[in-house]
Amino acid sequence: MKTIKVVAAVIKSINQNNEPIIFATQRGYGEFKGGWEFPGGKIEAGETPQEALKREIKEELDTEISVKDLICTVEYDYPKFHLSMDCFWCEIINGALILKEHEDAKWLTKDKLDSVEWLPADLSLIKEIKKYL
Repeated sequence: MKTIKVVAAVIKSINQNNEPIIFATQRGYGEFKGGWEFPGGKIEAGETPQEALKREIKEELDTEISVKDLICTVEYDYPKFHLSMDCFWCEIINGALILKEHEDAKWLTKDKLDSVEWLPADLSLIKEIKKYL
């Protein structure tokens, strides 16, 4: 089975109630259109995961981020491929998170993380995120 190596940004901020919030995006294209995920994408040849994540967020959301600690690496078998996804905590440096490839986006508090229909690989990441919020 083919392995696809990707990175995902768990962009964290604080809302007006001083609660931690996480940025989630709804996929706007492809086989998984409509599913919710963390923004990111494929690692290109010669890139580190962190470099790939900065590039992908700039391309997808017109936003500059700082990449912090690795949360986990999700390994998930979809029917047609194996996904290996490095997931990092990230913070916005500059930009307004403009949706260029996604249908929708939401900032979610810990108790709202289960309010969207996550793609299967992202579900195990939700469990990890909840440990830190």
